[in-house]
Amino acid sequence: MSEGLRPEKTAASRNAYVTLATNADYSLGALALINSIRLTGTGADCVVLHTSVPDESLQKLRDAGARLVATDLLDTSDAFNLAHARDALHARAAFTKGTKPPFHTPLDNFAKLRLWQLTEYDSVVFIDADAVMLKNCDKLFRYPEFCAAPNVYEGLSDFHRLNSGVFTARPSVATFEAMMQRLDRPGVFWRRTDQTFLQEFFPDWHGLPVFYNMLQYVWFNMPELWSWPEIHILHYQYEKPWQDHDKADRLRPLIELWRGYAGQGPIIDPASLPPAT
Repeated sequence: MSEGLRPEKTAASRNAYVTLATNADYSLGALALINSIRLTGTGADCVVLHTSVPDESLQKLRDAGARLVATDLLDTSDAFNLAHARDALHARAAFTKGTKPPFHTPLDNFAKLRLWQLTEYDSVVFIDADAVMLKNCDKLFRYPEFCAAPNVYEGLSDFHRLNSGVFTARPSVATFEAMMQRLDRPGVFWRRTDQTFLQEFFPDWHGLPVFYNMLQYVWFNMPELWSWPEIHILHYQYEKPWQDHDKADRLRPLIELWRGYAGQGPIIDPASLPPAT
């Protein structure tokens, strides 16, 4: 196993859905995600890369059938870490469209690059822990590296930017080493952390339909784009469904859907939910 990764058990499949949990909050999100993936009937592994997660939360993930892989943050320089610390990053590149939660630590995002060290897998689909899977996505394992959906949640002009909440990858030590050489250089600043880096590293990225990474703000910003029968992965960008936040009433059907997968209520059939308006 590659340096920086400590798996609890061996892989059972050649394909894996991978997520990242860096604290108790994101482990709760990961639990809902794993539960939702398992309900699609996949035979792929469900891997949770984790850093600072309490033992109680890890046990819940084990019980849900996750393969846990403890990981370290990337060994980046002090200058890199200072530039991408929460306060420094938000001061230099503020989020103006939504509110990032207090437990969001931008520097942690780069740890997802360690999935390229999971060379026991032929193909990986990464999914952020603040997402749930509504339809089976196993066909994505046959897609090339690097596929991602556009970062569309406000207008069609955003189709040129990818969203790194869902993407396809082929684990490779050579790719990981190339990433590390590119990532941490004097004066570098990745405005949206891993997302900006991945778009530069894979400039010829392949576009997935937005339904494979449907961002929650589409619900009220672009309702004409919302289609429950077509959504495969729903991504709760910005405010999280386990938080109290000022958009909760507008997003109530989406939050109740998430709560079912998190074990906080009945599992809801998306087909029973109202259309976006």
